[in-house]
Amino acid sequence: MAEPNPTPARTPTAAVEDYLERIAALIQTKGYARVVDIAAELKISQASVTTMVQRLDADGLVKYEKYRGLILTNAGEEVAARIALRHELLTGFLRHFGLPEDVIFRDVEGMEHHIGEETLTVFTKITRYLDEHPEVVAKLRAEE
Repeated sequence: MAEPNPTPARTPTAAVEDYLERIAALIQTKGYARVVDIAAELKISQASVTTMVQRLDADGLVKYEKYRGLILTNAGEEVAARIALRHELLTGFLRHFGLPEDVIFRDVEGMEHHIGEETLTVFTKITRYLDEHPEVVAKLRAEE
């Protein structure tokens, strides 16, 4: 008899990814993340952050204790690592073309949540090629 298919994990929304990305960054720089810090980083109300953090806790992505702060679970760390990798890859790709940092930041923030794995693989290959062939980058930039 075949085993039943387990319910697939939900794909994190862009909002969930933004929260996890900010939480991971706060933990990396400060050693902890609190609702007040996340609200300041995302420029939204503490009440909105509390609602989302409670959802993240229910989804098993963070461990949240009211009035104390939160930590990422293993699942939360995995999602945060994936989004950080996408962010880093897209940023590196766009830097090859000499775009201003504020433009890169704005565009990567928009793209990173909507790029599929297949496309990300293509960007990875192109970026790696450009890293290894600076003469190609120089030629492309000379044509601007």
